[in-house]
Amino acid sequence: MDDRQKQGLADAELATHPTVYAADALKDQVVVVSGGAGGIGRAIAWLFARLGAHVVVAGRDQGRLDALVADLAGRNLKASAHVADIREPDAVNAFFDTVWAAHGRLDILINSAGGQYPQPAIDFSVKGWNAVINTNLNGTWYMMQAAAQRWRDRKHPGSIVNIVVVTTHGLYGIAHTIAARSGVIGLSRAVAVEWAPLNIRVNCVAPGAIETEGWNVYAKEARATYPRSNPMMRAGSPWDIAEACVYLAGPSGKFITGETLTVDGGGQLWGETWTTGKPEYFGDEKG
Repeated sequence: MDDRQKQGLADAELATHPTVYAADALKDQVVVVSGGAGGIGRAIAWLFARLGAHVVVAGRDQGRLDALVADLAGRNLKASAHVADIREPDAVNAFFDTVWAAHGRLDILINSAGGQYPQPAIDFSVKGWNAVINTNLNGTWYMMQAAAQRWRDRKHPGSIVNIVVVTTHGLYGIAHTIAARSGVIGLSRAVAVEWAPLNIRVNCVAPGAIETEGWNVYAKEARATYPRSNPMMRAGSPWDIAEACVYLAGPSGKFITGETLTVDGGGQLWGETWTTGKPEYFGDEKG
């Protein structure tokens, strides 16, 4: 089975997965989802489209974006795709200009783009550090600011949800993304106050152990422990994150701003997550 067939199976499930939201909850809204072709981003795109929104998916892989839009269109859902490198401010501004020109509005921005690779922090190269910071922190900020400027200039309300990670305890092996996502959380809290007079809300969703194809970048022995990283003793799904995004971004979250909603099965209260495998030093038999 090739990657395209696997994608189709995933989309078929996302097209029919039960949801607590009404089918017209986001009717006629325009929603941008960065990283829309990824595991979490794709679930977000499917759910928002199923709730009546026109979803604009953005990313760097034209083929994956087009395939997603085709699958959404096959279910009579509204979507379009644009290639955009969120690390480049000029590209981000051009992207939002295109969205406004095509739709005359933007209601919600979901920043799901990002990525990292597991490695002990002591071994990070300057290039590797900068790559993660530029995507996960700078790119998210460029998207936030570009959207907010256009909402301000058009006196249009807006809502931003940033996908981050759980930072209340270490995700060991990806310190660079902890640094970047902590920055996003701090930014979100600060601008939630600054932008409140503009009728712009800003929140974050922090996923815990969510089973996507992105897990494959982590060591097999590390992945095997993820379901035990929380007291529910299981992994979550991208759908859990998608529904959290709707809750915060949509009418249900109209009195919520500057918050981080943690969706991790209680993991931040429970245990530890090692993306590179747990060192023997921290084993139970240390003595």
